Amino acid sequence: MAILDINHPDIEAFIEAKGSSTVLNNFNLSIAITDQFMHAVEKNDEWELIHPNYKNVEKRVDAKYLWNKIIESAWTSGDPGLLFIDTINQHNPLQAIGKINATNPCGEVPLMPYESCNLGSLNLVKFLKSNNGSKEVNWRKLEEIVEVAIRFLDDVIEINTYPTPEIKHTTLKSRKIGLGVMGWADLLIELEIPYDSDKAVQLGEQIMQFICEKAKEASVQLAKERGNFPDWGKSIYAPDMPMRNATRTSIAPTGSISIIANVSSSIEPIFALAYEQRHILEDHIFENVNQQLVETLKRNKLYHSDIMKKVLKYGSIAFISEIPVAIRNLFKTAQEIAPEWHLKHQLAFQKFTDNAVSKTINLPETTTKQEVAAIFSTAYFWKAKGISVFRYNSKDKQVLNVGVTTNELNCNICRPTTNRMQTRQSFI
Repeated sequence: MAILDINHPDIEAFIEAKGSSTVLNNFNLSIAITDQFMHAVEKNDEWELIHPNYKNVEKRVDAKYLWNKIIESAWTSGDPGLLFIDTINQHNPLQAIGKINATNPCGEVPLMPYESCNLGSLNLVKFLKSNNGSKEVNWRKLEEIVEVAIRFLDDVIEINTYPTPEIKHTTLKSRKIGLGVMGWADLLIELEIPYDSDKAVQLGEQIMQFICEKAKEASVQLAKERGNFPDWGKSIYAPDMPMRNATRTSIAPTGSISIIANVSSSIEPIFALAYEQRHILEDHIFENVNQQLVETLKRNKLYHSDIMKKVLKYGSIAFISEIPVAIRNLFKTAQEIAPEWHLKHQLAFQKFTDNAVSKTINLPETTTKQEVAAIFSTAYFWKAKGISVFRYNSKDKQVLNVGVTTNELNCNICRPTTNRMQTRQSFI
């Protein structure tokens, strides 16, 4: 992640850095936004760009001009994202040591110089149990696995191989870890709770509060067994609360591991019910069809070729009238869910996350710049630690593409040896 302060003299060039589709394609950009800047935007004041070394004012610009430039670029390319750096530092457990100026590549772990991230994610679908014919969260099992996961991540710090002595030294001093989740959208579907509902947001907050509390208890126990992290005396936990790890929870994007686990990523809604992954693994195209939808359609005697052709083409069931509204609501995709619900989920999990939440608000192609501006402003107002958006088709190349455009199943594991369409039907 490349992060630049909003008052840096090069901020205008930085905002525009990804205006060309040929540069920085695999590099995330974010701007460290301060409360002072947001107030300047609100009052339509001038904003000073200050040399980072000499501290002299290099230039003065309208704050609103910079803000609009950020919105334009985010609408056009998805970059830059915003880091609300003052909010991040308000929750820094090691404020006495210094300020946080940057994060790891996806923004879920705010870090001081030479710190490293050590992450793990719980597959929430694995924490379901049946009760009188209905499904519910298995809290006892979740508690047991959180304790194991915290101990495991602390062990990783101890046995890890570090690229430089400075990183090893700094990491061992704070012993930060980040336990998060994936499969959130899948869990909601199993519980028959629509993503864009207060019930879903409340459950998200309840689950993350539980994970946060159990992670803290596990770290306290480890501190009694192995000792506090070395910088504990300078932390918010001293002098009364033992703690092995300065931070314990974080919501990572789980882009790769969720594919391996075959679940929805992080706390994101379903991207699409049928989609292609492109520009990965030597440009192979991987086709994906949502298995929970297939099972739901079969269970309700709605699974037939006409419906599935529409699913494959559009990646959505929003306008398939043969499917009951309740099922359509349950299987809403990311672009069909209003931005406010994306933010509500992010903030629900952030409330009980020590580090931060990596989340992208996926927007339909028709989204306006004014709507992007409203999303960014709302995220700041609600005290998110960061925000990023991606408008569908805003780039020449993107990894996830709604719908399946061919009659072939290109997954290396599932590639058929006979008729490909027949194999797809058995696959879906």
